[in-house]
Amino acid sequence: MTTGDLNPASAGQGFKKVGAASVPARETTVAYFSMEIGLDAGMPTYSGGLGVLAGDTLRSAADLKLSLAAVTLLHRHGYFFQRLAPDGSQSEQPAEWAINDYLTRLPETVEITLAGRSVRIAVWVGWVEGVTGHCLPVYFLDTDVEGNGEWERTLTHTLYGGDGRYRLGQEAVLGIGGVRMLRALGYSGLSRFHMNEGHSALLTLELLDEERKRAGRMDIQPGDLDSVRRRCVFTTHTPVPAGHDQFSLDLVSELLGQAEPFRQTTLFCHDGLLNMTFLAMNASHYINGVAKRHGEVSRHMFAQHTIDSITNGVHAASWTSPAFAGLYDRHIPGWREDNFSLRYALGIPPEEIWWAHQTAKTALLQEVNHLTNAGMDNDVLTLGFARRATAYKRPSLLFHDLPTLRALAAKHGGLQVIFAGKAHPKDQDGKDIIRNLFRLKDELGPCIRMAYLENYDLELGRLLTSGSDVWLNTPEPPMEASGTSGMKAAMNGVPSLSIRDGWWLEGHIEGVTGWSIGPGMNGIGGPRNDAEDAATLYAKLDQAIYPLYNNNRRGFLEIMRHAIALNASFFNTQRMVLQYVTKAWFA
Repeated sequence: MTTGDLNPASAGQGFKKVGAASVPARETTVAYFSMEIGLDAGMPTYSGGLGVLAGDTLRSAADLKLSLAAVTLLHRHGYFFQRLAPDGSQSEQPAEWAINDYLTRLPETVEITLAGRSVRIAVWVGWVEGVTGHCLPVYFLDTDVEGNGEWERTLTHTLYGGDGRYRLGQEAVLGIGGVRMLRALGYSGLSRFHMNEGHSALLTLELLDEERKRAGRMDIQPGDLDSVRRRCVFTTHTPVPAGHDQFSLDLVSELLGQAEPFRQTTLFCHDGLLNMTFLAMNASHYINGVAKRHGEVSRHMFAQHTIDSITNGVHAASWTSPAFAGLYDRHIPGWREDNFSLRYALGIPPEEIWWAHQTAKTALLQEVNHLTNAGMDNDVLTLGFARRATAYKRPSLLFHDLPTLRALAAKHGGLQVIFAGKAHPKDQDGKDIIRNLFRLKDELGPCIRMAYLENYDLELGRLLTSGSDVWLNTPEPPMEASGTSGMKAAMNGVPSLSIRDGWWLEGHIEGVTGWSIGPGMNGIGGPRNDAEDAATLYAKLDQAIYPLYNNNRRGFLEIMRHAIALNASFFNTQRMVLQYVTKAWFA
């Protein structure tokens, strides 16, 4: 294998530069489009949950030997490399990587037209290998090629970078250029095009144009749209308005021109703007949210559409620590091929669960102490919190009432909290959150130790979700579409302490798989009381979690075993992909 395995315990799996030549394009039926895909810690081709989910989806598709190919952008400079100053101020640097170490350049090129200029697109390929050795190709589109202008060459440099013109140019490369590249590579028999979020929605207009040209017509007919809808699937991931890309029609006209597909304003316009979510929905026969609750929220947001739900998952073998993977190998052979068999974790001896957990916790705390000099102790209750730094995630909720938290920590023998996460370069509020957490470190007192790890990535994510004692999640409902970090924790027996939103509404059984924060869900869009939520959080720590962790280790281990048996066995991408197979891809 050219690059390192995703996990030392998952031998034979991972992302490879060279894949099996036994995946003929003519047999591939599903094309999976995503602006970001997280495949290897050395490849900064993802920003967070959306990209990591895409990578996990492809790994499970490979495990299941599905005929699927993925399309994304190359992102030569990644999302960004995060630097944190001593006061917590975030700065961003390009995330450089050695592309040739991970991918192979192919000879095929295609062209699209942007602002009246021809833009040449090259392609690189890498391979996702499944547990049985089956490989799926991932195609990375690249405009940094000879013959393109300076602006055009940068279009595939930075994930979510630039202004609206840059973003629309990127999305044209992904959607329009992606379809053309698949055709150039010989993918003529594709029956499904899956859009993972709206960034690739322009692919629907390229498919419409193909229908028009195939019929030898100058205009688009209703039957063309019917044909495209039968082949398109759309997954929406966010109830946050900023997550739905919109562009002015003047910009659309300037950049994409007046070709026939772009005259179909009733197909993609909403409030006088090109709305990528509306375009994807209007041109898809199947639409889904990423948790049952998110499906409900999405149906309120887009009432004119039929929206199903398929709850997210995580790739079990990739997010299970080596210690737990070895434990499952001994007690649940075949768990990689059949994730549902993790329900048998209830039969694993508790002392072996604790040994595996302590092994993972030691690995985490050694890394934390090495990176931050935090002096964290294996014997102290440790909370993990890692996600994008933005206001609705409420990472500071734990510190809402410092005197109460200090008293709790003193009463129960201390508390350790480990944070990680990047703020978007343009999200000043998110950057302020990180600075405020750094400032709080000096106010926490001797019984509370806190660390904030910079440049959160796949490797830190594996350490954090496997080595924390309890996974903390505090979003403001209903803003958490799904969330997957708690699922990764469950793969390692780590229970969640979470607001009842996203996936936790489905995975939460109080005192069995973890604990809830707050009085329950308010109405959709209803106000949230931080003080009330914080009070519940402190009560759960004081009355449930600390007593179990410090004084009833067997009881705590029962919750760990149920987190695996009930949550890890279900909230995995193997189950998720099989639902896509039956509902969307081959339905």
